[in-house]
Amino acid sequence: MNVVVVDRYGGAAQGNSAKSEGAYRNMFVSETNFMLANSSIEWFQYMQDDLGYDLKLHNVGYLWLHSRGQFDKLKGGYNRMAEQGVDIRYLEGSEINDCIPDLVTHFDGDEDAELMNLQNVDYGVYGKKCGSLDADSMVKSYEKMFHKLGGETLYNVDVKELILKPEEDLEIPGEPFIWQNKIIKGARTSKGEITSDTTVLATGAWASQLLEPIGLDSYIRPKKRQLFAFKDPKLKGLLDVKNLNTSGGLPLTILPTAGVYLKSELTEGSLWVGCADDLGRKFELEEDAQPESDYYTNNIYHVLEKYFPCFNGLRPLNSWAGQYAINSLDGSPIVEPHPGLIYVGGASGSGIMKCDAIGRVAAGAYAGLETVELFDGSKFRVSDIGITNRSVKKESMII
Repeated sequence: MNVVVVDRYGGAAQGNSAKSEGAYRNMFVSETNFMLANSSIEWFQYMQDDLGYDLKLHNVGYLWLHSRGQFDKLKGGYNRMAEQGVDIRYLEGSEINDCIPDLVTHFDGDEDAELMNLQNVDYGVYGKKCGSLDADSMVKSYEKMFHKLGGETLYNVDVKELILKPEEDLEIPGEPFIWQNKIIKGARTSKGEITSDTTVLATGAWASQLLEPIGLDSYIRPKKRQLFAFKDPKLKGLLDVKNLNTSGGLPLTILPTAGVYLKSELTEGSLWVGCADDLGRKFELEEDAQPESDYYTNNIYHVLEKYFPCFNGLRPLNSWAGQYAINSLDGSPIVEPHPGLIYVGGASGSGIMKCDAIGRVAAGAYAGLETVELFDGSKFRVSDIGITNRSVKKESMII
């Protein structure tokens, strides 16, 4: 086979992958998402331990913090996770503070906290087979493997549009006509036409720009996400948590209020902070998404500092922004074949943590298979994450 990857940037993973938090988890309520993520995590571990690629894997875990009311509503979902095989540990009361002494769990008598609708922390749900990796290292590892297989990469080549042709070309001006069967035959790029038997479109937030002109729906919409990085001696306690993981770093921790989350980045001894601000944050494709400084100072900071007083007075050393390609229907990836085209998208911010399995499903779609075997040996039906015969339960655990 002759396989070519075309990328508008100067190297692999320079788009939204470069802006990723690089977190991974198998904590999903949907069996589909669990299977995709769980097998991909197994593959990441294999890449690092057996193939020798340093992905900078750190199994720091995921920690969801809840008030009593929140936990009661979500407990059924956590039970379903456990039934699927997710390794979960429940934390209550003082046990949470024993692990993370810097965390404030209750705001009794705090008028500011009441005004901000801050929820107490009564429960913690810790996922063990979760953590973080370096997105750049992972993609470069894939690139090395791809080149060893004979694959070709064309960087600094901008795809302008897909080439839509009649299945049987009659060489008549104006083709394809409505009475002709149509097929994608490649793409027009800044370096000319690239024709192909099959085109795999995996462009994340930019998918609509290429699909809509030919009348296909991407089923995704882009939304900006921002990350803020901190490095300060006051945060030392969050890089040395107790009794949760062997790495000692703070898990990716989701606060019970306002969608604020944070995690330790052990490769550089820093803390990264973000927020899932869905309502109020418009869907918009930004060619060069930039972070908003006041978004931290006027929004995230006030929540963060209440739960973690060690952030008092701190400002980020660095910040950046990227875009989620959100499938609002059910929050799960899409692999949809069309004549001459396989569209891959809609990962809703969890593309990296499911990427190996998604790639295997896409390969199965290309080969015309009904089912594929994921890396962990589990069987997955290709059409389940297609559109025509989609069979996915809506995912409720999306950050």
